[in-house]
Amino acid sequence: MEQRASRSPWYSALIFGVLMVVWVIFSGFFDFFHLSLGVISCGIVTWLSASLLFDDRSIPARRRIVQGARFASYMVWLTWQIVLSNIAVLKLAFAPRSALQPQIVRYRTPLKTDFGKFLLANSITLTPGTVTIKILGDVFYIHAIDDASAAGLNGEMDRRIAHIFESPGS
Repeated sequence: MEQRASRSPWYSALIFGVLMVVWVIFSGFFDFFHLSLGVISCGIVTWLSASLLFDDRSIPARRRIVQGARFASYMVWLTWQIVLSNIAVLKLAFAPRSALQPQIVRYRTPLKTDFGKFLLANSITLTPGTVTIKILGDVFYIHAIDDASAAGLNGEMDRRIAHIFESPGS
């Protein structure tokens, strides 16, 4: 908790730099007006939210890079799962009504960090056929459109998310 309250100028500069690079890439404008708007916007966002990005700042940069690579790998996997789920929901759309079996699934996650749970909840919701509707501690309540969507909650997402935050030697 103590680390969250203190802000290193290097940390804030890093956050500002990342935000500014994203601003320049997405805006596509390189004139003084747009760049100055970017500096102002990124400065305000850095000032308001830099303490929210990384809870534990004692983790070395090398480990953050490994986590970034693992997160990118997870996003590729998640994108493929979204494609597969879209196909399954499309099949359901053309199936007889009896194929739909909406249900609320109670799912316990082994993830302990708030960010891990946040990532899991959003990953579930992004996957067609499932929506995270409530989180109470380690228990997620998820609406699934059919039995196959409910069966997809088999712990694979949890394992992949947990792997992102493991130490590099794991």
